[in-house]
Amino acid sequence: MSKQDHVPIKSWFAVLGAALGAFMAVLDIQIVNSSLANIQGTLGATLDEGTWIATSYLVAEVITIPLTPWLSRIFSTRLYVITNACLFIFFSMCCAWAWDLNSMIIFRALQGFTGGTLIPMAFHIILSSLPPSKQPTGMAIFSVTATFAPSIGPAIGGWLTNAFSWQYIFYLNLIPGAVLVAILLWALPKEPIQFNMLKQGDWIGIASMAVGLGALEIVLEEGNRKDWFGSELIVQLAVIAVVALTTFIVHEFRTKQPLVNLRLLGRRNFGIGSVANVVLGFGLYGSVYLLPVYLTQIQSYDSLQIGQVLVWMGLPQLLIIPLIPGLMRRIDPRLLLGSGLLLFAASSLMNAFMTHDHGGPQLIASLLVRAIGQPLIMVPLSTIATGGIEKEQVGSASALFNMMRNLGGSIGIALISTFLTQRVHFHSARLGESISLAAPMVQERLNQLTQFFLSRGADSISAYEQAVKIIDGIVRKESFVMAFNEAFLIMGLTIAVCFVTVFLLKRPYKGAKAAVK
Repeated sequence: MSKQDHVPIKSWFAVLGAALGAFMAVLDIQIVNSSLANIQGTLGATLDEGTWIATSYLVAEVITIPLTPWLSRIFSTRLYVITNACLFIFFSMCCAWAWDLNSMIIFRALQGFTGGTLIPMAFHIILSSLPPSKQPTGMAIFSVTATFAPSIGPAIGGWLTNAFSWQYIFYLNLIPGAVLVAILLWALPKEPIQFNMLKQGDWIGIASMAVGLGALEIVLEEGNRKDWFGSELIVQLAVIAVVALTTFIVHEFRTKQPLVNLRLLGRRNFGIGSVANVVLGFGLYGSVYLLPVYLTQIQSYDSLQIGQVLVWMGLPQLLIIPLIPGLMRRIDPRLLLGSGLLLFAASSLMNAFMTHDHGGPQLIASLLVRAIGQPLIMVPLSTIATGGIEKEQVGSASALFNMMRNLGGSIGIALISTFLTQRVHFHSARLGESISLAAPMVQERLNQLTQFFLSRGADSISAYEQAVKIIDGIVRKESFVMAFNEAFLIMGLTIAVCFVTVFLLKRPYKGAKAAVK
């Protein structure tokens, strides 16, 4: 090993500590979603009101990611990441102590604003602390946060809520958070604070970015529930998002000191890799969204049972991820990336032919295929995309790359939820047309059900109404299954199409291949 490839032990601990922070920030999205019904019940919130508990976190997170490179230069990497880690822990405790819906939404937004910095900062520390030959190992550590955390979140959230109470999903951050702060205090070097950079701030870029991304995230998160452009609020926010983001993009290309260097997207590998990262976010968060909804609607699973199913997608990744850097020394990372995309697509297509009998045991095979595919995408993709990025551009690269994945996830969930709603209505109408109450088979089934309810003491009218309700429930259940199958089919085909991007990528930057020698 050459002298320039030597990495001090403190640098490795800095990478591990930063990755732990990113893991906690990503975990808090899924772990809260799995317990949302319990939180809503305690706070007396309706379903629509309760969605803001998740939305407020995501809006704050997507705004803070692009701000992180600039703020970390002003306050120094060490002070910035440690301060935000401490605040993230504090606001997590505040969420557990929330006394009503409004206080919970405020604390979740503050938690997202501080936790969102931990994701790009982990990426930044990996790229700035490790030489190119060691960055695949760093990316493998980081991929645990991006792929493992969403998979394991429902299992942890379901268990804590069932065994104790939903407050413990926030208390969970206390111990690893303290470990994180201790590691970073010791491992990160002290740097000077540069308050003079505040005078040079890209304030137009900051304002337009915050308003645009915030409005866009609310549109994506709330659009389906509010009937998209049938809602005046969604229309207004969509207009604000388009105007603000257009202003942001134009301004960033024209100003001499941009908040985020969008020109990096013009670099072949980084630009194509960022597009692939959007698709990865679509597939990663889309599948974690679809499977729990399917298991709830069709199999009536509770949060703990859903977590026990999804753990088959999470735990195997811990065994596979450590192998990826070694494979990248022997195999072109582009081949690994292509294999991962095909496996991820195949896992989605395996879920595109389900029946109402498909439960946890029948889903294990597809979850294992997905568990193999996701690490094969994340580590090579991150390494290829960021290979050759100059040290002064690391902040912008980490912000853009992680923002793309988050936006891909938000866009994917918005499209999938809308698609599901529309297709369920479509299939319900089609199946309803084909089932006539006058048909002999339907009449026979209705008579059987009516007799069953009569035997249980119901009068003739209520017995018949209950029988019709059962038939209607069967139709609706089959409509859901058909809609879920189509959603998984579209997801699989989208990821498969992304396979084409592998052929557009240049051979990895030579530094990223140095570990081969």
